[in-house]
Amino acid sequence: MKIKLLLILLLFGIFINAQAVEVSPPDFIKTIKFKSNTTQGQLPILKLGEPLILEFDALNANEEDFYYVIEHFNFDWTPSILAKAEYLKGLDNQRILEYYNSFNTYQVYSHYKLQIPNIQTRGLLKSGNYMISIYDEYDELMFSRKFMIYESLVNVGVSVKRSRDVRVIAEKQSVDLVVATNSINFNNPLETIKTVIIQNNNLNTAITDLKPQYTIGNKLIYRYDTESAFWGGNEYLWFETRDVRTSNIGVQFIDLKDIYESYLFTNSARSGRPYTYNPDLNGNFQVTAREGLNTDIEADYTMVHFSLRQNELKDKDIYVYGNFNAFAIEPLTQMFYNAESGNYEVSFRLKQGFYNYKYVAIDRNTNALEEGAISGNYWQTENNYKVLTYYRDLGARFDKLIGYGEASSINISN
Repeated sequence: MKIKLLLILLLFGIFINAQAVEVSPPDFIKTIKFKSNTTQGQLPILKLGEPLILEFDALNANEEDFYYVIEHFNFDWTPSILAKAEYLKGLDNQRILEYYNSFNTYQVYSHYKLQIPNIQTRGLLKSGNYMISIYDEYDELMFSRKFMIYESLVNVGVSVKRSRDVRVIAEKQSVDLVVATNSINFNNPLETIKTVIIQNNNLNTAITDLKPQYTIGNKLIYRYDTESAFWGGNEYLWFETRDVRTSNIGVQFIDLKDIYESYLFTNSARSGRPYTYNPDLNGNFQVTAREGLNTDIEADYTMVHFSLRQNELKDKDIYVYGNFNAFAIEPLTQMFYNAESGNYEVSFRLKQGFYNYKYVAIDRNTNALEEGAISGNYWQTENNYKVLTYYRDLGARFDKLIGYGEASSINISN
């Protein structure tokens, strides 16, 4: 009996301490985007009190009911012990009331929009990490997305340097931090202050929990040689489908079948080639359409065809990668080698707009992501870095997100 009880407690502890993982949507749910102070689809990091807007399309034309649930998490994405009433004013697990059907499009879809605060959920009360999960009317989880809410209690200075490791000085970028605590007296900051560094809105490659190396007055200094270094990657490729009837940037030709088909120019591997600067959205996307006043319901979907000139790889799988699906590695974006054309190819539906993407490889033996295997890694690459600073006072019950800083490597220095 004691052994059974011990096993139950162990399993319960594993469940409680399990890290939250975003769930990718089924094929009929597309174009998930958060919006607050930007029109681009990207990682939402909101100031406490700012509205959160989540939008997505359902392509099955059933006008289904969807419900949302909001949960609070610790800095390491383990569930916090706060009761729902402590971090949420009002109710969740409510139906998304606002949706509209597409108008004058080949692809029929319903566009859903959730804004918080609303009548049922009147606001979020605490800073920190959150996850919103969307369920259908049968209580089946459709997808989930992470977001963060911060309060400006400290100043976070961010600067980007070339790597201090001479072995990868041409391929990596290092991020230096200075957290100014102002007049706040933090207890034991080496243990109570946590940091997360995010490159290009991609939580999958974030560096977490670096400790301050030393303090100067009221400033915590982080100047690591290797621990805060990211692979530089390369600028994202892009295409535009705002006009479905003619070829746009990156589109070689179009065709009309059941829906419009957009065939992109064949790309080549860029690893090992000289670096070339091209402005991009650092992996993000933006829905746009030449015709129609309301792109939410008047922008159409096109079948986008990707192709990569690359010899067949026996030990790696290649995927299309970008924030259009929250940088997820999923079967929908996996490319397959076409022996007749000599290219890796894949096609899937995307809403009209401007999209960034790149090709990445997954090692079949280690399942490791190799972002630079196809695109290359260059210290000159323009990348966006966001830094989140968390604090949990001695005896506190949750991690506050107390500071947010941001920098670009456009002004990288040695």
